[in-house]
Amino acid sequence: MADGLSPPPPVVKQRAAALSVVSNSTLILLKVVAGTITGSVAILTEAVHSSIDLIASIVAFFSVRKADVPADEDHRYGHEKIENVAAAIEGILILVGSAAITFEAIRRLLNPGHLQTLGFGIAVVAVSIVVNLVVSGIIGRKARATESPALEGDAAHLRTDALSSAAVMVGLVLVKVTGETWIDSVVALGVAAVILSAGVRILRGSSRVLVDHALPPEEVDEIRRAIEAVGPEGVVGYHELRTRRAGSRRYVDLHVQFRAGTTLEAAHRTAHELQDLIGERLRGADVLIHLEPEDRVRPGDELARSAARLNGD
Repeated sequence: MADGLSPPPPVVKQRAAALSVVSNSTLILLKVVAGTITGSVAILTEAVHSSIDLIASIVAFFSVRKADVPADEDHRYGHEKIENVAAAIEGILILVGSAAITFEAIRRLLNPGHLQTLGFGIAVVAVSIVVNLVVSGIIGRKARATESPALEGDAAHLRTDALSSAAVMVGLVLVKVTGETWIDSVVALGVAAVILSAGVRILRGSSRVLVDHALPPEEVDEIRRAIEAVGPEGVVGYHELRTRRAGSRRYVDLHVQFRAGTTLEAAHRTAHELQDLIGERLRGADVLIHLEPEDRVRPGDELARSAARLNGD
């Protein structure tokens, strides 16, 4: 246990992913039955949507387990990026699902069919909305607590599913009231558009991490403030500040210059203090610091500016 009461983050993530797998499996069965009985293409597209979510949940389940495996000889930086790869796969699956839904909706729009037993279909979709909202809320909280990209993507899928289910329910109610079956296909096209947007958003986020995009400006500012909080004693500047993220882990490396005459022991002690400060501000970031002497400072470059800032000039 992490604190004697709560399970450690890896267990929390695995349980959240498992919950998503169970809920999606149940909803797929309900939607397929409801779609078959009613003949509603919108409900069947919701079943396809949930099927994509199930695959994504399974990917998330196995990715969070692998991402928490400690670093080994072949993966010296750990396995955290597996979560980002999983998020990218989830995004691609969403796009594929959107295309399939669009195709079927257009086909039904051109060749409308007869809808029946709509009350049962509406009830099933209503249950789906409630389940997805509850489960996405639980997984979303676990994703924020563990900073898991895979769980974030999974929670986003379920929220999108709940939103699209709400649109489907409204469409079915309108069909029941008006008798216009074309509304069912139009609603399905709207669902496809929502799913497409979610897929693009998830792919964009995962790709930024996979290409080692720098941490957000506000987090980089936290690093700079941590450096300045160490104080000017012995430290005359820093440069080559580089940041990236893999899964929920942040990586920071930089060069720190020390005043002439500073002993190796003192510089080493200050470097560890700085690592701890950055780790506190960025949830246990992995920080690598390269020590450099004062004579590397050159007027006019980033190092000189940082030195002036550290010395209060």
